[in-house]
Amino acid sequence: MAISGFSIAVVIPCYRVTTQIVDVIAQMPPSIDHIICIDDGCPDGSGTHIEENISDPRVAVIRHKTNQGVGAAMVTGFREALKTDAAIVVKIDGDGQMNPALVPRFVRPIIDCEADVTKGNRFFRSNYLHDMPRVRILGNAILSFMTKLSSGYWNVFDPNNGYIAIHVDILQIMPLNLLSPRYFFESDFLFRLYLERAVVLDIPMKAVYGDEVSGLSVRKAILPFLVGNMRNVIKRILYRYFLHDFNIATVQIILGTLLMSFGGIYGLAEWHSGELADKPATAGTVMLAGLPIILGFQLLLSALNFDIASIPDRVVHKLTPRDQDT
Repeated sequence: MAISGFSIAVVIPCYRVTTQIVDVIAQMPPSIDHIICIDDGCPDGSGTHIEENISDPRVAVIRHKTNQGVGAAMVTGFREALKTDAAIVVKIDGDGQMNPALVPRFVRPIIDCEADVTKGNRFFRSNYLHDMPRVRILGNAILSFMTKLSSGYWNVFDPNNGYIAIHVDILQIMPLNLLSPRYFFESDFLFRLYLERAVVLDIPMKAVYGDEVSGLSVRKAILPFLVGNMRNVIKRILYRYFLHDFNIATVQIILGTLLMSFGGIYGLAEWHSGELADKPATAGTVMLAGLPIILGFQLLLSALNFDIASIPDRVVHKLTPRDQDT
């Protein structure tokens, strides 16, 4: 039975989740119309395990011959969901850390046109952190700030949380083939959403940690995530402030970058010359190097403030006939 007439599809990427996936599917609310499980080349045979132990007619299993990563599994799931009558697609991991009973809470803001996308936030309430491993808290805090900068969604936290709901109108306009195929998927997903100016809303949730083994090492992920986020920072600035629009922040970015570059290069050159000649820099030389750096930094701060204030706030999706009860 759909929620308020909206058909809901849930996509579950499956990799080494045979001990949890049956319980996850069993907990799916009756309001969910489609459950799409992607066996991402699972060596434990998650797809076969689901078919042998689940008789729910809502469940469909799709297999990747080889492991392609969670992002690639989600792209396959998204494309399959677009073939159904679903108006909203929800991503839930198969490891039991996400409570399927929360699906109505995630889709309600989309139904009410308050958001185009909703995502989980395990940090919203302090009591949610008690059971979270400390290394995950620290790692997620670092990755969250990096993703805020690269995605432009300064109003969301825990951006690497995989509990996501999205309206199909947004999925249809997203370049799914460009999404990162592996663990950088969630961060890259937010970056792509920003380019479409989709409204993203955090939903408080409590993660459940059991005996599952995470395939993501925080220590090993920091560097690849840093590189991926820095790449997206540059792309977002170019797209948002040079290709899609030209505004006061564009001017501030140009002038700020030029002034800081001039001050830095000039200061280093004068310092090097002074060292070779064994002559201390004069006050005028210091000011000529320092003032552009200070002014440039202030301009870049102003551009950052403009960026924070320009978070998407108008929903993009529109209610279509298939979304309505007739």
